[in-house]
Amino acid sequence: MNFGLAAHRLHRLGPDSSLLQWARACEPGLRALGLGLHATGGAHAALTQQQLLASQLVAVGQGRDGGLMRLVSRLAGGLAPPDALDGMFFLIDPVDPTSIYPEAQALKRQCVIHGKPFVATLAGAIEWVAVELLDAGLDTVNVAGAAPLFALESQVVALIAHDALKEQMVAFADQHFDTLSRFAGRVATGTTGSRLNEMAWARGWPAAQPWVTRYQSGPLGGDAQIAELVLDRRCQKVIFFEDPHVARQHEADIQLLERAVCSAHQATTCFNTPAMAGRWARAVARLTQSRRP
Repeated sequence: MNFGLAAHRLHRLGPDSSLLQWARACEPGLRALGLGLHATGGAHAALTQQQLLASQLVAVGQGRDGGLMRLVSRLAGGLAPPDALDGMFFLIDPVDPTSIYPEAQALKRQCVIHGKPFVATLAGAIEWVAVELLDAGLDTVNVAGAAPLFALESQVVALIAHDALKEQMVAFADQHFDTLSRFAGRVATGTTGSRLNEMAWARGWPAAQPWVTRYQSGPLGGDAQIAELVLDRRCQKVIFFEDPHVARQHEADIQLLERAVCSAHQATTCFNTPAMAGRWARAVARLTQSRRP
């Protein structure tokens, strides 16, 4: 298994940078997985200088020399099978101007199109290594700091889906209803929230009690309302089924929410596809089962 790895300057400079925090927390787990990391120049240099993950790093070049572009190609399958990547860790600084460069946006788009994990926050990068370990039948003890990220009872989750994926969101929530019901709260944008409440009531959820708190629809500002919850640390997980194949009139609002998630990078995780969310939910179920006496 191989992932791409990149980090904006904010997240890779200094002895306590987010990149180094992640590497130190996850190095035993990454080693147990045998996960290769195709790293851009800055991330590769920062880790090499601290002698972290040395045996697992593959240099792909500086961003200015096309390093991110190579990762986009490899997320799409690459030029040869050994180059193909299974996902992407990209620690994003939302005010770094390169975050809106085409290659940066294409990284996420290819992950969404191919159903591969795209992880853009410190909390998400730690949690996703734990997910990969659980998926492989290994112990999350190899990931320092992962346990609080799975404490759903103290968190709020946002459930958002574009029109073409609303059916999949309802099906996902129905399939993983028990896991999602463990959260302290659930929020959603307008139409998605209505359909999720109808599903929950059909399953026996108390009729007088909404299963999700509904905000405005996306085009009317619902994404921005949820972004404020994220910024206030009142929403710790965002499950956002995105449709990359259609033009979206409220694209600015969608990007605003994504940038809010990156601003709250130490506390928030985001899952952008049904495949990614499904793997996370199954990992939570495995973890829950393993903890039962």
